[in-house]
Amino acid sequence: MTIPKFTATTYDFTEFTNARNYIGGAWVDPSGTETMNVVNPRHGKTMATVRFSTAADVDAAVKAAEAAQAEWKLLPMRDRAHVLYRARELMMKDMDELSWLVSHENGKLFDEAKAEVAKAIECLEYGCSLPNLAAGETLEVSRGVTCETTHEALGVVAGIVPFNFPLMVPLWMIPQALVAGNAFVLKPSERVPLTTLRLAEILTQAGLPKGVFSLVQGGRAVVEALADHPGIKALGFVGSTPVAKAVYGRASATGKRALCLGGAKNHLIVVPDADVGLTAENIVASFTGCAGQRCMAASVLMAVGNVDHIIAAVVERAKKMEVGKDLGPIITPASVERITKYIGGVEKDGGKILLDGRGQKATAGGNWVGVTVLDHMKPTMAAACEEIFGPVLSIIRVPSVDAAMKVENGNPFGNACSVYTTSGHVAREVMRRAEAGMCGVNVGVPVPREPFSFGGWNDSRFGQGDITGWDGFRFWTRTRKVTTKWALQKDTTWMG
Repeated sequence: MTIPKFTATTYDFTEFTNARNYIGGAWVDPSGTETMNVVNPRHGKTMATVRFSTAADVDAAVKAAEAAQAEWKLLPMRDRAHVLYRARELMMKDMDELSWLVSHENGKLFDEAKAEVAKAIECLEYGCSLPNLAAGETLEVSRGVTCETTHEALGVVAGIVPFNFPLMVPLWMIPQALVAGNAFVLKPSERVPLTTLRLAEILTQAGLPKGVFSLVQGGRAVVEALADHPGIKALGFVGSTPVAKAVYGRASATGKRALCLGGAKNHLIVVPDADVGLTAENIVASFTGCAGQRCMAASVLMAVGNVDHIIAAVVERAKKMEVGKDLGPIITPASVERITKYIGGVEKDGGKILLDGRGQKATAGGNWVGVTVLDHMKPTMAAACEEIFGPVLSIIRVPSVDAAMKVENGNPFGNACSVYTTSGHVAREVMRRAEAGMCGVNVGVPVPREPFSFGGWNDSRFGQGDITGWDGFRFWTRTRKVTTKWALQKDTTWMG
């Protein structure tokens, strides 16, 4: 069996093949009995189904991966990277198909989905570059004695990824892990398992040996089985903070290394000297992109002093955003209900709704919330301090940059923070004091480009290091130190 091409070239509803496991180079049905519909959020219609796996399926994937990894790790790193080169070419050729598939199962606008595929390819390209970056270090440390460091594979590793970036987030992890010589087991989100079916096909077509990459579909039982399995040596996770914290604790308790990225409540700080046009365009793009369903979306605007002219420009630009055309749908009806509940509680708590996106529809059966702007919010209000994951911006008015930084620093998350200003001094102060791992100056979505690594601080990350770039490669490897001596030296030291 092969996974068919996805044929859609418009937003018109299109069905796709059901999600299956990919183990040992073969497509197999999960052994569980629970099933779930994969629903196109734009139409609210089922485009495929996914059956959930059990711990036995996880064990089968790990055993197949262990057998394959024994040979895979013996290949020179450059040969392993060549597989990624070929995968990159296939992804480039199939970019539109992959983009439409992401759009249909996740709900993103086509241009947003295409941007995700492009970023995924960029992550793949970084993996291709690792043979030129990961050379070991050698030094003669004493007469006739050399020490060498190499980066060695861990064995079988695993990744658990969320619904909001079904292709990009897996490729935050897979390239570094594979080039390092590991075998990789991926659990995609049960809400969006379809794009990774095509990813498995692409890796196989690129020449990846059977068993080196596995897909295991499912929900909580699969997550727990991956965290518990003694054959999994490292685990990467991206999702909400409560789950990230639980997965990190469970995986670490078994002795495996774990890096788990959680949620966010990102702050934008706007001062009166900010460029109005740049700021308004950038802020709206930040909190509405992907319908706000991304951990880098800025959901809090800290208005420092008199910036009413900038807020007015933000609202005016946001009013022009049309659901369905400029704004994609929300992933589930339950998420719509949660987002609208946050909006509904604002006025009774003393806030003001400048722009209300509730009740807007682009299709009768889809999951929609329009662009929403909330003003005169307090830092303790639910919409201003909890992760909403929707196209909602909360404005908190403060008298100074010091007051803004106090609010930003007081939030438990630490993913991203940006400032809009034409003052170098203000920019430096915010960058120095922000409690966030990714920061921007006049950039509302400060996602690092490769080779710079992605990762937040505080309750946005559990574990050491970042998940992409060089930190990512080091996470999936362990260092071997080799000390060598071949002859007795006349001037001996304690090493001789």
